[in-house]
Amino acid sequence: MNFQKRLVIYMGYNELNYDSPASIRAFLENNNLAMSRRFGQNFLVDRQARERIIRALEVEAGMRVWEIGPGLGAMTELILEKGALLTAFEIDYGFVRLLEGLFSSCDNFSIVKGDMLKTWRIQADRPDRVFGNLPYNVAFDIIMDLLKHGCVPPRMVFTLQREAARRMTARPGSKDYAAFSVLCASVCDVRILFDIGASAFWPQPRVTSSVIQLVPKKEPVPFEQRKDFFDFVREAFSSRRKTMRNALYLWARATFPSLDEGEFGGRLQESLKSIGFGADIRAEVLNPEELFVLYRALMPPGRPDRH
Repeated sequence: MNFQKRLVIYMGYNELNYDSPASIRAFLENNNLAMSRRFGQNFLVDRQARERIIRALEVEAGMRVWEIGPGLGAMTELILEKGALLTAFEIDYGFVRLLEGLFSSCDNFSIVKGDMLKTWRIQADRPDRVFGNLPYNVAFDIIMDLLKHGCVPPRMVFTLQREAARRMTARPGSKDYAAFSVLCASVCDVRILFDIGASAFWPQPRVTSSVIQLVPKKEPVPFEQRKDFFDFVREAFSSRRKTMRNALYLWARATFPSLDEGEFGGRLQESLKSIGFGADIRAEVLNPEELFVLYRALMPPGRPDRH
């Protein structure tokens, strides 16, 4: 049974056109559902954009796919038709009710209710693909949580604010290069696939969106070292005006409590010299590989890795 027939049976409503804001608005009103500004909900009403995202995922039958924020199921159906085993994470309980009714008869569909950041780690199986139109206010948190805790499938495709996408793909020395750029690039190869204008969504956001792809690096920062390395990078980028010595001093005090400022300065200078830089360098000049080499050189011998 196709999607529209299931929709008529379950909701008693004769039409939902995913490409029509008027149709979506009427559907929501008729079924006592409402958009939530708190959840950053925007429906992608451009069919061609949805199909491009699905193609970018390269989904095959039998793959385990996670969808973050399926909303009314516009892309859910497309994934299920490919024979993938889809797990949808939905925070809005009104939409959960809808999705359960629409797809509960599909053996390859399951839904996880609530905040994805609080539920994904208790899932028994890890995915082969992850995708979603991420709410702009939590996009970084979701991506970072997956990377930090080792959920890095062969391909992830996300739609998010263009400025966020540019930060994820920024290069050393550029104005967008920041801690998040390093953290993403230390685990994945990240690239922007295409942009989506505001008119492709309903309600229309005030920003342009970008679709990004994340593929695991051949030699990422090892999982057991990510938490400490991520903390190190955040401190290194804590102020763009500070040199590495000033930016990292508080990190050093927490990491080696018995090390005084002079000793730390000497260790840092030697470590930077080993990768070809002076002590007055700033973090935004160093690429992710150089920052990881510096982190490893500064770590005290025998300190256990933290997960």
